[in-house]
Amino acid sequence: MDINYISISDLTRYIKAKFDTDVHLNRIYLKGEISNFKHHTRGHMYFTLKDEFSRINAVMFASSANGLSFEPEDGMKVLVEGRITVYEASGNYQIYVTDMQVDGLGSLYIEFEKLKKKLNDEGLFDVKYKKNIPRFPKKIGIITAPTGAAIRDILSTIKRRYPICETILFPALVQGSGAKESIVDQIKRAQDFDLDLIICGRGGGSIEDLWAFNEEIVARAIFASKIPIISAVGHEPDFTIADYVADLRAPTPTGAAEMAVPNMNDINNYLNQIKIRSNESINNIIKHNKVRLQNIKESYILKNPMSMYEVKEQKLDNYIDNLNRFIELVIEKNKARFGNVKENYILKNPSVLLEENKNKINLIIRSLELLNPLSILDKGYSIVSMNKKVIKDISEIKKGDKLEVKFFKGNMEAVVERIWK
Repeated sequence: MDINYISISDLTRYIKAKFDTDVHLNRIYLKGEISNFKHHTRGHMYFTLKDEFSRINAVMFASSANGLSFEPEDGMKVLVEGRITVYEASGNYQIYVTDMQVDGLGSLYIEFEKLKKKLNDEGLFDVKYKKNIPRFPKKIGIITAPTGAAIRDILSTIKRRYPICETILFPALVQGSGAKESIVDQIKRAQDFDLDLIICGRGGGSIEDLWAFNEEIVARAIFASKIPIISAVGHEPDFTIADYVADLRAPTPTGAAEMAVPNMNDINNYLNQIKIRSNESINNIIKHNKVRLQNIKESYILKNPMSMYEVKEQKLDNYIDNLNRFIELVIEKNKARFGNVKENYILKNPSVLLEENKNKINLIIRSLELLNPLSILDKGYSIVSMNKKVIKDISEIKKGDKLEVKFFKGNMEAVVERIWK
């Protein structure tokens, strides 16, 4: 019997043809989780779709990917439409995706992340805008549903821990249609009351139940509040946009009440400790001052007050004696100086001083006459100048220059006719 062996390429091509002609595989709808996502520089998307037990390779070409309103990423659950075919080079079957949407809760998650990033970029989550929570609030506003576990837990916790605090309920819808507007209205209304603090929240629930606290208008109302707000939305794993914007985030309504008010028992214990320490401190001060008083009473000065006076009297006498000796010494010095002045030769012979000064003046006059240029001219010399500049060298003039010649008596003007050295 003849056996007809075929190539692997022929087999793969045959299988591919089967896939391509199967009407059930030409348009198929899958849901799964994205992994190994790669966005090629040319715009094509390559990824794996998987569920708990299986996986399939997926390709979404740029012509289809350009129409997406979101950026796929690993871990995202999606719904896809496409066709199943075989990639001949590897022999693997894969899906060519023509349309893709985020699956259910995933779309809410994307909205949550977009708003979170937007408000964070605007600074609404910044710590510098967080208001301080008062340590001993007198009046607290509570924004939540008027019925349910949340309001009961908050009120019972505050009454147990800090019964002297006044509470005011601002009833609001906390889920469903109109919830976000109701919460915003009550936050604004609470601003007109003399509140120290606001607790805003509800009990736990699904992401859809809590969604009112992920709305932008609620976040902006919390940020705009002049009164500090504690956010108390859901159970511990749940985080909402309101939690990020609020001045303080509590994991539960009960936790919010515990954060809002101190424990009266703790306060009483603290006051008792302060009282005990204060009494001990006062008693120590009294004891210390009693010892000081006793020491003062036993002091030598109080027992012999005149001794302090006598010491001062003796010191005063010493000061007076020293002062008198100093005065006498100054008087004696000045008498000696005065005697020296009286015996001074100049004072006794003032004409000598006048004669000495006259000789000094004559000496100065003779010195000035020697330095006077006119005295030199009187001896037959003259001064030659041109343009008010004294000529010192024959190289400074030339034939035809007009010169001024100054004599002892009078001046003249001359013209240079001949120059020689």
